[in-house]
Amino acid sequence: MTRGFLVGIIFTASLTASLFFLKFWRRTRDVLFLTFALAFLIEASNRVSLLFTEKPNDSGHWYYVARIVRFSADRGSNPEKLWQAIM
Repeated sequence: MTRGFLVGIIFTASLTASLFFLKFWRRTRDVLFLTFALAFLIEASNRVSLLFTEKPNDSGHWYYVARIVRFSADRGSNPEKLWQAIM
């Protein structure tokens, strides 16, 4: 019961963050905001899938595939803009 409650909180936070970044993407049309929104949406769907499995296991194969897709979307969103921010 506690696990389901905590997964629900993480799902809600990820969905809220996704909607937050979508709002900024609609204003600016910056690809960075769109990729962050997609990344948080992937995380939210990943948490819901863990909630509805019989034996939830964070160390499963598909859980890490979704994480790799999410983090690669974050890092590869706009490398030129990130490089300009560093320099």
